[in-house]
Amino acid sequence: MSKNRKRNVSVTGSIEFSNLQLKEPSKSAAGLTGVKVAIQHAFNEMGIGRSLKTLSKLNQVEGIDCPGCAWPDPEKRSKLGEFCENGVKAIAEEATTKKIDASFFKNYSVEELSQWTDYEIGKSGRLTEPMVLYPNEVHYKPISWHDAFTLITDELKQLDNPNEAIFYTSGRSSNEAAFLYGLFVRAFGTNNLPDCSNMCHESSGIALSETLGIGKGSVKLKDFEQAEVVMILGQNPGTNHPRMLNSLEKCKRNDGKIIAINPLKEVGLINFKNPQKISGYSSPGVALADIYLQVKINQDVALLKLILKKLKDREEQKEGVFDWDFIETYTSGVENLLEDLDKYDVTYLLELCGVEEKLIDKTVDLLASKSKIIICWAMGLTQHKNAVDNIKECVNLLLLKGSLGKPGSGTCPVRGHSNVQGDRSVGIMHYVSKDLNDAIKKEFNFEAPKKQGLDVVESIEAMHNNKAKIFVALGGNFSSAASDSYYTAEALEKCSLTVQISTKLNRSHLITGKTALILPTLGRTEIDERSGNQRFLTVENSMGKVHTTRGTLKPTSGNLKSEPEIIGGIANSFFGGNHNVNWKTLSENYDLIREKIENVCKAYKGVTHKAQKNGFYLPNNVRDLDFSKLPDGKAQFSLCQLSDIKTNDDEFVLMTIRSHDQFNTTIYGMNDRYRGVLGERRIVMMNIEDMNRLDLKNKDVINLASYYDNKERKIENFKVIPYDIPKGNLAAYFPETNPLVPINQYARKSQTPISKSIKVKVYKTLIL
Repeated sequence: MSKNRKRNVSVTGSIEFSNLQLKEPSKSAAGLTGVKVAIQHAFNEMGIGRSLKTLSKLNQVEGIDCPGCAWPDPEKRSKLGEFCENGVKAIAEEATTKKIDASFFKNYSVEELSQWTDYEIGKSGRLTEPMVLYPNEVHYKPISWHDAFTLITDELKQLDNPNEAIFYTSGRSSNEAAFLYGLFVRAFGTNNLPDCSNMCHESSGIALSETLGIGKGSVKLKDFEQAEVVMILGQNPGTNHPRMLNSLEKCKRNDGKIIAINPLKEVGLINFKNPQKISGYSSPGVALADIYLQVKINQDVALLKLILKKLKDREEQKEGVFDWDFIETYTSGVENLLEDLDKYDVTYLLELCGVEEKLIDKTVDLLASKSKIIICWAMGLTQHKNAVDNIKECVNLLLLKGSLGKPGSGTCPVRGHSNVQGDRSVGIMHYVSKDLNDAIKKEFNFEAPKKQGLDVVESIEAMHNNKAKIFVALGGNFSSAASDSYYTAEALEKCSLTVQISTKLNRSHLITGKTALILPTLGRTEIDERSGNQRFLTVENSMGKVHTTRGTLKPTSGNLKSEPEIIGGIANSFFGGNHNVNWKTLSENYDLIREKIENVCKAYKGVTHKAQKNGFYLPNNVRDLDFSKLPDGKAQFSLCQLSDIKTNDDEFVLMTIRSHDQFNTTIYGMNDRYRGVLGERRIVMMNIEDMNRLDLKNKDVINLASYYDNKERKIENFKVIPYDIPKGNLAAYFPETNPLVPINQYARKSQTPISKSIKVKVYKTLIL
């Protein structure tokens, strides 16, 4: 429990057990079962007619962009439905017919609501009107939009300086909303623009920028059809990016090979039954991973070094493994890399990574003769102390093989939220960009701040140290998503004001500052209309393509505003019409916002027209093999460090994971069907040999604790289950395990929390 003045709110909700049932993990992903579960979920939340109307437009041209993951849409969309099971769940959550109004908050205090699980909170329904929680009160009350904007204005003007305000952005916002938000924050006078990238792919952005000159991936969707090898590291596409399985299937049908590298055996990397094809119902499915390397948690660099070292041995035997024409033309630093590989002992690397040498040799055999290689990764690589090195080692492999700038090859960081990449492209970042500042000055005639802002970790520390007093969130569930849950809660509770721009209730509405506002916004599924004309928004997918999204449903409430209108309302209230930017006009006219985006972000030239013509790709220097902005004008090889994580005999390495009934912190249900864990989320997966060593039986109740900076962080009441995971490793769901992640333990350079490699101890407790 974390006390908030007269409010006594729970940071994590109920820790009571549900009804845990264990079954054999699924043999294949998707298929008929996936279709049944998706339809049932949609019908339960939206009803039959509303479901059919919404799903027919999901991920279609001129339709609704899925608010879930950022996996691209194919040029030719499926007539059966261009969506996946978890995409349907995401849409159903947003388009639910359940509603939250003033009577709901009158009946339930924030204290009562905080005792609910995240699943129960999320199932409450759509927010329908602005609400305020005043100091020392425990019930939200209605507030008009005008009064809400005035309250924010008054609080902002009481700050000693603009850097005492934090403006967070989630990856679900549109390009138009994100651009306007970033513009207002800079006009206000700060670069405190932390975003969800800080907690996920910031490590990718830094590693790719330093080695290849752009913080994005280089592949396009069609590259998967032409790839000879696709390597997938630290990613579970069957749950987190299910439509990626279609691309992997196409790779396999064109004789491509797939190498999966992950501590858990995930069914989405093993077998796929395509629900868009008749064969997906009648056949055994398509076998995906040709090689599965079950690496120990946070030992990917050790494994990759071992692969590189063995490839180097082949090259020295004159087997022509490396692409020297590519290396000499486009890269710098290969001699240092090859010399560095000699320092590592094969036996030591094998011990670290925990993978059988015969499987590694099989991998080397495959890679040695191939040049069209795609490497994909997600949080399993980015949320470690050495995360940047993880990604740089992947780049080393691609550079040695010449696997960039040609069909079927390249980098593929798989983004987890629908427009997180677009947010960054239009200016959501705490870094200072001289080019962006100069463009803002030219277009809007004001000086953007030149002091670097705060990222997520720094923002939490600033609030906790009373150096930041206002927190505004454009979407997201910050208190649950961030690391060190109790520390983060204390930080938010020290604020004078917290503001959440949201579609649905989540725990961040209950972990609040002295005063709290909920500003309800339109969802992707809803018609966004003004003066009888329907407006559209744009987003950028995981591969750098910008396209439109427009809703099809009547808004849940007549008292909702779009995100741009909410941002414009705040800005107009704050500046009182006395500013170079006409915030009200800009926020109401999305074409005008896009015109400004064009002028400030040159890559968006013609965005309104091109986005409506099935979208357009933003420039990507790697695709053009243009490394002119890097040292020597060449792509950079890197010397990467092994993981420095060391455990004692009584310690384990824990990674946080999602269940199949979950997207980020949104819990759709209680079943992790693919892994065979049903009815319960408070579980810990452990190797059976480790269980026997600790005298633990299936479903025994345990507590977990981490010990960093001489502080114990503890979570209680979890059931341990045997699972196929390397010895010494554990896996458990977030956000339940986020309290174990220390605020001051993060990736070097990117400051991304170490959510995938937390050292913990296990304590057996009484069986409840």
